[in-house]
Amino acid sequence: MSALKILRYVAWGAVIVLLGAMGFVGYKQYVAPEGEGLIAPLASIGGPFTMIDASTGKTVTDADFRGKPSAYFFGFTFCPDVCPTTLAETQMWIEQLGPDADKMNFAFVSVDPERDTPEVMRDYVAAFDKRIRPLTGTPEQTEEMVKAYRIYARKVPLDDGDYTMDHSAAVFLMDQDNRFVGTIAYDEDPKNAMVKLRRLIDNAS
Repeated sequence: MSALKILRYVAWGAVIVLLGAMGFVGYKQYVAPEGEGLIAPLASIGGPFTMIDASTGKTVTDADFRGKPSAYFFGFTFCPDVCPTTLAETQMWIEQLGPDADKMNFAFVSVDPERDTPEVMRDYVAAFDKRIRPLTGTPEQTEEMVKAYRIYARKVPLDDGDYTMDHSAAVFLMDQDNRFVGTIAYDEDPKNAMVKLRRLIDNAS
C-alpha cells in the first residue's frame, strides 16, 4: 500500500472520530436525560485568569466565579452586530430564568483591551442587565484568558486606518467549578439555550 493511501485512510479515520465526538456532544447538550451534564467537563478549556470587573473597578480572578455555573461571552464594545445581539439575548435569558438567574454568573469579556478600557466597558454593559459583569484587562491578561478558553480573536485592519475584531461568537458555559461543559451558539434557538442554562443550574444544585 502506498504512503499516499495510508495517509488518506488516516485522514478519513480522523474525520470519522471527529464526527463521532461532535455527535456525542450534540446528544449530551440537547437530549441527555434530566440530571445529566451538558457534556463531561473538559479541563482543556478554561483555567485561571485575572481581569478587571469594570462594574466595580476591582481585580477579579476565576476564583470569584467558582461556586456558581457561568456563561462567558467574548467580544468587544465596537462590535456592530454579534456582541450587542448576544448581550440582548443574555438579558432575555436572565429575565426568563427569573430568580434562578442569581444562581449563575454572566460575563462579557473584552477581546479588545486597547479600546475597551474599564470605563468604556462599564458604560457599554450598563445598558443591559446589571448581572452581566463586564470584564477587561491589560493586553497580557486578556491574551491569557483568550488562550485559556481557546477563543479565536484577531485584529483586522480597516481601510480607514481603524480596525475591527474577528472573534468567537459562542457563549461558553462553565460549571460551578469553572469547567467547560458546552456552548450556546450565536443566534441559537432560545428554547435550546434555556434548556442548557436550566440544566446547568439544576446540576449545580
